[in-house]
Amino acid sequence: MRITCHAALFIGFSAFGLWPAALNGGEILHMEVTPAIQREPAIVTVRVNVEASPDNRTLQVTAKSPNMSRTNQVPIDGANDPTPLKVFEFRNLPPGLYEITGVLLGPQGSRATVVRLAKIEPATGSR
Repeated sequence: MRITCHAALFIGFSAFGLWPAALNGGEILHMEVTPAIQREPAIVTVRVNVEASPDNRTLQVTAKSPNMSRTNQVPIDGANDPTPLKVFEFRNLPPGLYEITGVLLGPQGSRATVVRLAKIEPATGSR
């Protein structure tokens, strides 16, 4: 059975996106990136669940490729934050492999970091 390069990438990205890689021993930050692979013009949706904690101050999500970088940041009201789910959209991303990074910041700096991948392919017929 022969697996094409695109199929292998899709399988790899899908598997990579299923398991959160939270730091600090627990899953205080869970992030899903959809879709993992798509054609331009692309809209990548990032859903981040943040466990309530008095140490939560800011959530920062970055989409970075070798050619560009975009960052969104939202304040978090510690344990009193009314919405644990934060949704970000990165629109009109040009083709490339993107590292999507979510960082939860507290008073002492980074509390947790999660990384996912997304691939934006050129539009059909473009070079």
